[in-house]
Amino acid sequence: MSTLSNDEQQGPGRVIDRAIAAYYPELPGKAAVITGAARGMGAAYTEGLVARGVDVVGGDLDLDAMKATADAVNAGTRTVPADGVRGRVHPVALDVGDADGHEELAQAALAEFGRLDFWVNNAGVFPYGLAEEITPEQIDSTLRVNVQGVLHGAQTAARHMEPGGAIVNMSSVSAVRVRRGRGAYCASKAAVAHLTESLAVELGDKGLRVNAIAPGYIDTEMTRWVREDPAALEHALDSVPLHRLGAPEEVFGALLFLLSDSARYVTGHSLAVDGGSRHV
Repeated sequence: MSTLSNDEQQGPGRVIDRAIAAYYPELPGKAAVITGAARGMGAAYTEGLVARGVDVVGGDLDLDAMKATADAVNAGTRTVPADGVRGRVHPVALDVGDADGHEELAQAALAEFGRLDFWVNNAGVFPYGLAEEITPEQIDSTLRVNVQGVLHGAQTAARHMEPGGAIVNMSSVSAVRVRRGRGAYCASKAAVAHLTESLAVELGDKGLRVNAIAPGYIDTEMTRWVREDPAALEHALDSVPLHRLGAPEEVFGALLFLLSDSARYVTGHSLAVDGGSRHV
């Protein structure tokens, strides 16, 4: 028998789609940079943090989409904390493979908000290609965005953050599980997981924490193909012990924790948000 309420039953996959209620009183007034913030998880992160009083510089390769997201979030009526504190979004164009672009994000945060407390390396690509068909261009572009982009972001954050700052990278359950046709992607996310540990060791000297989130099947644009292919959906649900897809709000809950003071002694960790699929 399902333990989900009727309003949580969303058909095959049973995605839970409801706001995370957690509120951390130390967050309002702080400032974050989020890459790949125009859509998908990046937009969800942006909206969730702004609703909790955090100012956000959102960077994205598609500046028009980033501006549209910023306008929507800034004009939004989503429930805010009881004290009425709400942040705002400042959009900036960003190619994550360009180190100088990250510096522009940091300078925007300092100019707009006067501080930089959090950095979320969210931008990523999800290429498909069987191992024998992966081209030099595909592996280069995947590593440039998924790994090099994370490194540039962390390096920039480390130059500008004060002790107590937090960096969160986006890894994946694919860092520890092989997916057919996703060799380039899996390799890049395994690199992110290990890079997160290396950064945590070295940036700990500056009082900075570095962690990663490793999502599984989350119902976003990047994984919409799973819902559109009945066979793929059945396979996905069979590989998830909780037998449903995850919702962006559930990944946001992990981010919220890792940025908060509740995780102030947590660093070098990859937090799986995958319904247990890494064990299957």
